Amino acid sequence: MKKLKAIFFDIDDTLYSTSEFARQARLNCIQAMVRAGLRMSVDECYKEYLETIEEFGSNFGNHIDKMMLRVSAERYDGVNPAIIIAAGVVAYHKTKARGLVPYEDVVDVLEILAKSGMLIGIITDGLQIKQAEKLVRLDLLKYINPGAIFITDQIGIGKTNPKLFQRACVTLKISPDKCAQVGDNPFKDIDPPKAAGMVTFLSRRGGKYFTVEGRTTPDHVINNLWELLEILRSTYSFDM
Repeated sequence: MKKLKAIFFDIDDTLYSTSEFARQARLNCIQAMVRAGLRMSVDECYKEYLETIEEFGSNFGNHIDKMMLRVSAERYDGVNPAIIIAAGVVAYHKTKARGLVPYEDVVDVLEILAKSGMLIGIITDGLQIKQAEKLVRLDLLKYINPGAIFITDQIGIGKTNPKLFQRACVTLKISPDKCAQVGDNPFKDIDPPKAAGMVTFLSRRGGKYFTVEGRTTPDHVINNLWELLEILRSTYSFDM
């Protein structure tokens, strides 16, 4: 039986519910702006906010400011727009503080993997500080090898490129066939690492890629990380 030495995880919709968190954080943001004096319905404001995110991209840092530029000044007449923007920002960050939590099985499974001697890493797509902040807020760094965190913005290689996964294996001096990638996006977490020679686990918890099919078939499909452990035991000689 082949034995794995390292397992890399995606972050978003793999270690926590990004889609649900983003929905709630954005809604709380909009509701706070309306309470602060923005004369729009929550539904109308939320739609404008989502359009702004779609047009400028999710990694853009000033969605609320851009959205306010689109809104007629009559909608906040008599109220300083900076107060409305600040209310939205504060509400969003408050949601981060209390709502950014890992899936219920993540901590237990990562602890088991770490205690077994399995090297745990991260290969994720996004801005380096934004993705690093998620790991800190999720309180998962105690289980992750500090030299095994690879963020596309920091590495300069996109996640659709197998070179990113090859770089991780070379850096850690582990053969790709002894490494696995776990993630929810078939085009980023399955096709490229498989092309690099890694074992792939497609996580089907939900999120926007739940029904998406990639170009290649994942080695394994899981609904939670307990299923990951069972496959490791039955197929890859994993011993706790």
